[in-house]
Amino acid sequence: MIARAAKGALVDAGLTPQDVDGLMIGPQVGETPQHAPAAVSEYLGLQPDFADIVDLGGASGPGMLWRAAAAISAGMCSTVLCVLGNARDLERVPRSPNRNPIREFDVPYGASGANQAYAMVAQAHMAEFGTTSEQLAQVPVKQRRNAMLNPNAVFHGKEITVDDVLKSPMVMSPLHLLEVVMPCGGGAAVVVTSPERAADLRRKPVYLLGAGEKVTHRALSQAPGLTTSPLSQAVGRAYRMASVSASDLDLLSIYDCYSIVVAETLEDAGVCAKGEAGPWLEEADFSISSTLPINPHGGQLSTGQADLAGGMGHLVEAVLQLRGDAEGRQIQDPELALVTGNGATLSEEVALVLGSSRA
Repeated sequence: MIARAAKGALVDAGLTPQDVDGLMIGPQVGETPQHAPAAVSEYLGLQPDFADIVDLGGASGPGMLWRAAAAISAGMCSTVLCVLGNARDLERVPRSPNRNPIREFDVPYGASGANQAYAMVAQAHMAEFGTTSEQLAQVPVKQRRNAMLNPNAVFHGKEITVDDVLKSPMVMSPLHLLEVVMPCGGGAAVVVTSPERAADLRRKPVYLLGAGEKVTHRALSQAPGLTTSPLSQAVGRAYRMASVSASDLDLLSIYDCYSIVVAETLEDAGVCAKGEAGPWLEEADFSISSTLPINPHGGQLSTGQADLAGGMGHLVEAVLQLRGDAEGRQIQDPELALVTGNGATLSEEVALVLGSSRA
């Protein structure tokens, strides 16, 4: 139903799917409660630079319209497809999602779940670039050292070594237990307002200087590649909007559900060259005293992942650091931070450049 409605709207406008770089949908799309825009994008053959769900009941349609206009005005995209649909004839349209790519091309071969998907990404990176388990183990080890400064971290006070990581249970080859995100309970929130309004508030504001977003797939079998993610496009847009480059950054607050995600993020963000994350991780210092601190709060691998709030935690940490309020783990005078978010398996990517000033 969604595909038919979308096709009709595009034909009426004289556009093709290739002209669409933004997507807004409703919440009822079947296959999964999360990653819904990616599932619809994949089905329609889109790779949007902006995607969102609007859940306002009967006001969802009009609500989509002004949000699409706001996204276009902000420079996130140029043409947004807003579509809603639902099937009521249950005898003709089965409820089970047996015809989506994950069910058809992944699950029959045992490819199901995040552990398996990210293990495949890690295997691909190792095969193509020679990355080793010892190199990937540097991620949880160095982030755990940062977590030692964060009393709110699940693993506060529990330092680990590379040997500890490699001896921890193999969850899905080549990923060990200590390379896999730690689920926990918790929440995180931020408030966004105008610079003019922020000037009257009690806290020093942090400024959004650049943003980028890209969605390319939902099922891993449909990914354009396994060793480069859509984050490379999202980061590029964020850098251009902020008029900065990777060499200008003072802080990385980057999504880290698995060690391999940090490795690919470093490459796709231009911190190191493609294929060189392994050696880079061996030499890098993640600490607050380094030239480029990474996840000073410990990241989700050590602080914990409270479902979607885990990703929000990276944004909160960057704000605290840029305001100078990261008590006990404060970086000296940071001005620019990169924040990244990752949905599904390197499928839905967001990059933000935040600054301590508007310049």
